[in-house]
Amino acid sequence: MTRIADLVAYPLKSNDGAVVDRAEIGPKGALRGDRTYALVEAGVDPHAASVGGNGGYVNGKSEPAVHALRAEYDRSGPTDATPTAVTLSRPARPETGADADERTFALPADGDALEAWVGEYLGYAVDLVREPDGGLPDDRAAPGPTVVSRATLETVASWFDEVADATEMRRRLRPNVVLDDCPAFWEDRLFADHGEAVRLSVGETALLGVNPCQRCVVPSRHPDTGAEIDDFRETFIRKRRETLPDWLESDRFDHEFRLMVNTAVPESEWGASLSVGDRVTVEETVDIAESGRHGATATGGDR
Repeated sequence: MTRIADLVAYPLKSNDGAVVDRAEIGPKGALRGDRTYALVEAGVDPHAASVGGNGGYVNGKSEPAVHALRAEYDRSGPTDATPTAVTLSRPARPETGADADERTFALPADGDALEAWVGEYLGYAVDLVREPDGGLPDDRAAPGPTVVSRATLETVASWFDEVADATEMRRRLRPNVVLDDCPAFWEDRLFADHGEAVRLSVGETALLGVNPCQRCVVPSRHPDTGAEIDDFRETFIRKRRETLPDWLESDRFDHEFRLMVNTAVPESEWGASLSVGDRVTVEETVDIAESGRHGATATGGDR
């Protein structure tokens, strides 16, 4: 019986996650508090900016130095990861003259101080931006919780001598939901073709599996140091091709540098919750409309 093993929210985008036992689904379908805050280059509009390496977000794609920042959060509640404070620590960085330091910032009150502290470390001005209604996900069309299995994490970790274990691979891939009691790549069942989604039940909550997540440079870098694995992409693609499930047929899976599933959440489910231990069941393929900024919506055409 497939079930939720881990739930992880990322209150400050591109920084450490917060492992929780239960999470409410917030507006637009993200875990409440997930990626509520983000850092961008000064003056960048986070809603207009690309999350790619040159888009203006201060993330692992564009700035390897963020990997060395550590974050711990005071959260709004047991099911709400919205941070009321964040404790950040940084190493010394000779190239910018920043000393090693640790500081706690109340949020949003100490936002200016946080910007100055991070900017000193990075060597350029940044803005702390906030989006309480749905957060700032990478996939704006499928902003629900991202899903992968523990067996997948274990398998992919085994492809690289530099990766210690499944936990480290989880930190590299940054999923919201980790599943257990299922085989590697089980989550590849959770997407179909363009114009379709796979409806799944998670406890009492319905999600729509939409598309396999396109990976970037971030998983190739150590989550604490930013040290990059040589030929990560090439090895990943080769091994993914070798282990691809025979039953996987989807025009969304257009190359092998994809892993994990992005989801959308029907508006009727906003306010519901996910919990560690919840049973996960694949229901059916449904037709969806894929227009609009905040995700795929089932049109009622069950298949």
